[in-house]
Amino acid sequence: MVSINRIITGTGTPFRIRRVNAPSSARRPIRELPDELISQIAAGEVVERPASVVRELVDNALDAGASQVVVRLIEGGVRLISVEDDGVGLLPADMPLALRRHATSKISNLHDLESVATMGFRGEALAAIAAVSELSITSRTAEQDHAMQLDARSGELRPAARNTGTTVEVKELFFSTPARRKFLKSTATELAHCLESLRRHALARPDVGFALWHDGKLVAQWRAHTHDHALDARLADVLGEEFVQASVAVDHVHSGMRVVGRAGLPDAARSRADHQFAYVNGRYVRDRVLGHAAKSAYEDVLHGQRQPVYALYLSIDPARVDVNVHPTKIEVRFRDSREAHQAVQHALTQALSVSRAGQALSTSSALATHTGSMSGAHTDRSQAISALQNFGSQSALPWQAPTAGHAVNDLSQLWQPKVLHTQSPSADFTPLPEGEWPLGKALAQLQGVYILAENAQGLVVVDMHAAHERIVYERLKTQLAEHQMQAQALLIPATFAATPEEMATVESHAATLSELGLAVEPFNAQSLVVRSVPASLAQGDAVALARNVLAELAQHDAHNVLQRSRDDVLAAMACQGAVRANRQLSLQEMNALLRQMEVTERADQCNHGRPTWRQLGMRDLDSLFLRGR
Repeated sequence: MVSINRIITGTGTPFRIRRVNAPSSARRPIRELPDELISQIAAGEVVERPASVVRELVDNALDAGASQVVVRLIEGGVRLISVEDDGVGLLPADMPLALRRHATSKISNLHDLESVATMGFRGEALAAIAAVSELSITSRTAEQDHAMQLDARSGELRPAARNTGTTVEVKELFFSTPARRKFLKSTATELAHCLESLRRHALARPDVGFALWHDGKLVAQWRAHTHDHALDARLADVLGEEFVQASVAVDHVHSGMRVVGRAGLPDAARSRADHQFAYVNGRYVRDRVLGHAAKSAYEDVLHGQRQPVYALYLSIDPARVDVNVHPTKIEVRFRDSREAHQAVQHALTQALSVSRAGQALSTSSALATHTGSMSGAHTDRSQAISALQNFGSQSALPWQAPTAGHAVNDLSQLWQPKVLHTQSPSADFTPLPEGEWPLGKALAQLQGVYILAENAQGLVVVDMHAAHERIVYERLKTQLAEHQMQAQALLIPATFAATPEEMATVESHAATLSELGLAVEPFNAQSLVVRSVPASLAQGDAVALARNVLAELAQHDAHNVLQRSRDDVLAAMACQGAVRANRQLSLQEMNALLRQMEVTERADQCNHGRPTWRQLGMRDLDSLFLRGR
């Protein structure tokens, strides 16, 4: 035994440290735990609260082929949890076995465990629940004349009445462990957790009907859908019609994995990550790989700390994912986590790339040329199109900055006849007829900041800096991906005093700077010189651009700059190169910007996630002036 007994004297009254007793080193014999204690330990891993029971019992119901699942609760599930299904049912001889630990019909050998295709497989849920509650099972198969009921505590098996299927009743949860019962929250809180657990199942199985009753009142009900759009219908039922309307469909195949579902638009992002649902082979999971993949796909389009909303379903060969990681089966481990990450990230990136600004251009017919149908019609439109087509040769329409610090492009750089990346890079693009322009025809410029345009729906308001920033950013990303980042040498190299950190960054990121089209090198011990910049940003402030890029690179690994860091750098370059406020534009320049937005991916948000444009419909405008009232 060790003791400490000292007096510490300081400013004030002395105090005595209490005696500290070290644990005894006496050897204790190893004993085999009794079955009752083993069951209690297992129950502690599986059953955390009533919602855990709901999850496990609904899993079993779905594995039994149920087309309808009804959950009944009393006092948030503490007094009663009843789960009824219309599945295949249990034979009387199998009912006692179902309550034994690690007894299951789902797997029989190691190969089955390595390729689990069912929701349940451990064979421990019913035994664990029975250890901390009063459990009974009533079940009937199609071959039986009547149902049988088994009392888990007494083991008595007696006849009962019910249709084909199974009912599991769990009464007085944690009655044998009062200390654990004290940790449960209020009835409303436990009910909310049970409802959330059932919601997660409902989102995974639109072909199954679900209902939740609490204290004799219907709380939630979702009817089964078997038509072609069953998933969208179930998403609308559970998450609301607003979610479906403010989201885009996801359907992508990558390396033998398929990702389907819906991804919320950036405008639908929330302050909390409470509307993010990820499924692997129909099982709801909380997985860091999938979560990071989704976050990466949204990084370019979300503002601040906003959280995206989505419901994604990953289908994968069961042998490529290990679901035997956590007792609650909420976590999984992928054999190749990189492939899973890429599958989800690419699926979301592809779905989010088409902006609402260019929805009318999403079909091949919209991307076709319209020269034949446009001849001789709409004088104003013809003039605008003529101006757009001649931007490359009209040096009289420069996109020049009012000061040297405002880096902007000329119109030949702004308007490039390219379509979305899914099309051939060499395909020619001619602007659509005026009436088909999604963002309409430019009317005026407001305070040197906003462009006002008219389309078929009403008024369009465009933040010209934010819109141009996205256009430049996407073009830089495309050039970098195609290794076509063209550099333009400066007629007079720009020299500036540099900090030690900037000097070190130039030295460690020389290859990356060259890849980005920037030639920055030491001029002397305390200054740097910029000799070339990306051609598309040649008319900007070279020093400000170089410093911005160096600041971004300094935040990333000096040896291996990943794609995210490259995007951060390109975003900084685009922000520096976008047209600034108070630049007066002609109508032709405004229309050029609108047309480029319509063929630019993710044009609805700037690089920082801010919206680039807003639509005010005629109904919105009428309400402002009380028309029709």
